[in-house]
Amino acid sequence: MLTLKAISDNPEEVIKKLAKKHFDGKETIESVLNIDALRRQTQTSLDSNLAEQNKLSKEIGILMKEGKKSEAEAAKNKVAEIKESSKLFEETLRQAEEDLYALLVLIPNLPADSVPEGKVAEDNVVEKTGGVTPDLGKEALPHWELAKKYDLIDFELGVKITGAGFPVYKGKGARLQRALINFFLDKALAAGYAEVQPPYVVNAASGYGTGQLPDKEGMMYHATVDDLYLIPTAEVPVTNMYRDMIVEEKDLPIKNVAYSACFRREAGSYGKDVRGLNRLHQFDKVEVVRIDKPEHSYESLKEMVDYVQSLVDELQLPWRILRLCGGDMSFTSALTFDFEVFSAAQERWLEVSSVSNFESYQANRLKCRYRTADKKTQLVHTLNGSALALPRIVAALLENNQTPEGIKIPEALVPYTGFSIIN
Repeated sequence: MLTLKAISDNPEEVIKKLAKKHFDGKETIESVLNIDALRRQTQTSLDSNLAEQNKLSKEIGILMKEGKKSEAEAAKNKVAEIKESSKLFEETLRQAEEDLYALLVLIPNLPADSVPEGKVAEDNVVEKTGGVTPDLGKEALPHWELAKKYDLIDFELGVKITGAGFPVYKGKGARLQRALINFFLDKALAAGYAEVQPPYVVNAASGYGTGQLPDKEGMMYHATVDDLYLIPTAEVPVTNMYRDMIVEEKDLPIKNVAYSACFRREAGSYGKDVRGLNRLHQFDKVEVVRIDKPEHSYESLKEMVDYVQSLVDELQLPWRILRLCGGDMSFTSALTFDFEVFSAAQERWLEVSSVSNFESYQANRLKCRYRTADKKTQLVHTLNGSALALPRIVAALLENNQTPEGIKIPEALVPYTGFSIIN
């Protein structure tokens, strides 16, 4: 959530930056400023009332001691009038604060200066590429056919049990999933991340804290009886661990990693691009989250991007890094780098990670601050990244490593799978 100071200091600049995300913010920003002006004016009037009330209360005591009962009664009547006036000011103030919050949560984060102009994914900028794309020949099979051939994943059984987008992993397919999770967790621990195991459901306050609510409410599974939401990513519960907290400067950066199942409704998804593992309603992911000082957060972002690159390198997958344009960024992000791996049998790029800096946007919603050495407090910056999401990694591993003898397992994964080939 943008701070009122950021908006009021330079509203025209805020409107200009929001336009880069293709958000028409002129009317909303004007409404925010008007409501904030009313709020400030009302607070001043209320403070004046309270000061006058305190002054009169002291005078009443003096008048009573001096035996001036009529003057004391008049002062009491004035205090009663002020109290009634204060009630109206308090109600106006409460309503203004509610209206202000309702508007602020609808305004996306401002994009960083380095965010490219653009509306759609085709406008994203390719920052870097790596890895070698295998030449599989015309007989190469897509991963959903490989999964059936080697009895690794049963998509139809998932439909029977739950519905489309909830596959059942079997045999070496299940073991490959578990191997990847452990591999990613071990790598994160070696990189200095502390592991946590969060809940898979969160309350509405947590959804608002990281910005999934109200922006992505339609994409989340909602357990309405208990008013809880299934998490779309471990970012939500892990970042919310620091909601309403003041952390010490010496403890920054805070680095957490978490494995979780993730749940996304993905309403309206259909067609060839969502076949097999390309788009699921439930999937596994290892997430890294960082809490940092503002002046260090972009250095942290680079470290996280380099870290994710090291993972896809170890898995020997062809990859590219995209710097997302304004129109393709998330609601909460200031700058995002997407990782894609090339699926050789499908001949298309598959997104496997987003690494983002949210600057102080989430922190303002979360009320997460840090205390400096001189005892002042200020908002932290939050960052997160997929490290990594499993479904499309599995898809690329199966497709890119298929041979006439079977599917070869990358060397780095063999200690985790316990086998070097799927046949």
